[in-house]
Amino acid sequence: MCCSLVMRGSFALLALASCSAADLARRLDALTEDNRAIGFAGIHVVDLASGKTLYRRNEDRLFLPASNLKLFTTALALDRLGPDYRFVTRLVREPSGDLLLIGSGDPSLSGRVFPYRKDAPSAPPLQAIEDLAEQAVASGVHQVDGDIVGDDRLYPWDPYPPSWTQDDALRDYGAPVSALTVNENVITISIESGARPGDPASLSLQPPLEYFTIDNRVLTGTRGGEAGVRIRRIPGSRQWLLTGSVPVGHAAVSEIIPIDDPALYAASALYDALARRGVVIRGHAVARHRSLADEYDPPAGDMIAMRTSPPLADILQVMDKVSQNLYAELMLREVGRAARRDGGEEAGLAELASFLTAMGAPAGDWRLQDGSGLSRNAMATPRLMTKLLAHLYASKNRELWMSLLPAGGEDGTLERRLCCFSGGQGIRAKTGGLSRGLALSGYAESKAHGTLAFSILVNNFSAPPAAVRQWIDRIATALLE
Repeated sequence: MCCSLVMRGSFALLALASCSAADLARRLDALTEDNRAIGFAGIHVVDLASGKTLYRRNEDRLFLPASNLKLFTTALALDRLGPDYRFVTRLVREPSGDLLLIGSGDPSLSGRVFPYRKDAPSAPPLQAIEDLAEQAVASGVHQVDGDIVGDDRLYPWDPYPPSWTQDDALRDYGAPVSALTVNENVITISIESGARPGDPASLSLQPPLEYFTIDNRVLTGTRGGEAGVRIRRIPGSRQWLLTGSVPVGHAAVSEIIPIDDPALYAASALYDALARRGVVIRGHAVARHRSLADEYDPPAGDMIAMRTSPPLADILQVMDKVSQNLYAELMLREVGRAARRDGGEEAGLAELASFLTAMGAPAGDWRLQDGSGLSRNAMATPRLMTKLLAHLYASKNRELWMSLLPAGGEDGTLERRLCCFSGGQGIRAKTGGLSRGLALSGYAESKAHGTLAFSILVNNFSAPPAAVRQWIDRIATALLE
């Protein structure tokens, strides 16, 4: 105890609370001062019972929040759409003879398991497309006189938010945003060694659908060596070049690559599924987009199949537990479409600004450009993070909201963090990480203060990222005392 008490009653309780708050501040100050190489750090800690700030450091300064920004998008989707909201993907036959697969912004057309379960085995990645094809045949579709069309016009075709980098577009975490999303808009390439050094490596695709042209120049290396595969896309094409080596006997190397045109890929997958069921198709697999300047004109025709998504709450849980960028971008656009009849990113951001303003957040506390936090120009203050956390903790969705966040040492992106600290499971928080920004914001169950909302944002660090994460975790677990 930092001080001795001789008072009685409520005065003693107030003094005790003040004492423990001062003790907490001293411990956090010590952790901060001992790690100057950590970089520019902002910390804000709030006692949710009293609303009082227990600790502040650069809490009013703007930081790169990385995936902590998903907390904003999640809160917005819960508020504007509701936890029971569902997406409906439809298969429609137009009078022209084209068969349209109409995207609804649903991110769940994949092998993901909903609701989130740690270590749950995935279903086949194209199962949703197979189910739609099966419905189509059961409804009497045996011939298609036109094209198989992937229609993602519900949202304008604007796949990459501002300040996403060219390198992001080559990674699974930077998959393009489309109202028609299948298998989270990625393909997995598995590369296996040959029998002898110098043999070409073999490839397999998941899903096993021919879409990209792959120039495989990976060779088999000497047994016991290190695997090294480099992968890049030929600019302006759907051709990927693979180079490097995989040693004899080495486990297969997996590379996850994004799909350049999700609507076209979805149409190709449906074309393949229908053809395997004996459907005669006169046309081709094509995509149908719309520009930012065009209004959405819903297609007309006979609906022959449909798929309804899991409830929004289950989708948001996966999004936050594993920090799925594409889901967050789709949520932002769907809010814009539902609230402002515009599925563009700007409409979603305007609605988010309105939400934060109504929450009482100062306008200077944020600068947002996307829904996921991958944007390098997104900024937020630690006090904005704790204000949001306090707002949701006091809302009717508190229990649901808490269930969306990773639990320390238990699941999601915190499964292997906070596990080595006593009581680490008393933390539920959202992680965030970019090359120059690391973050952790959420709740800590303090022995002295009850439930605390906290935000720890670190930018421009010189220490290795692993060391910064360890420091962040020490700060977070100090809140449990």
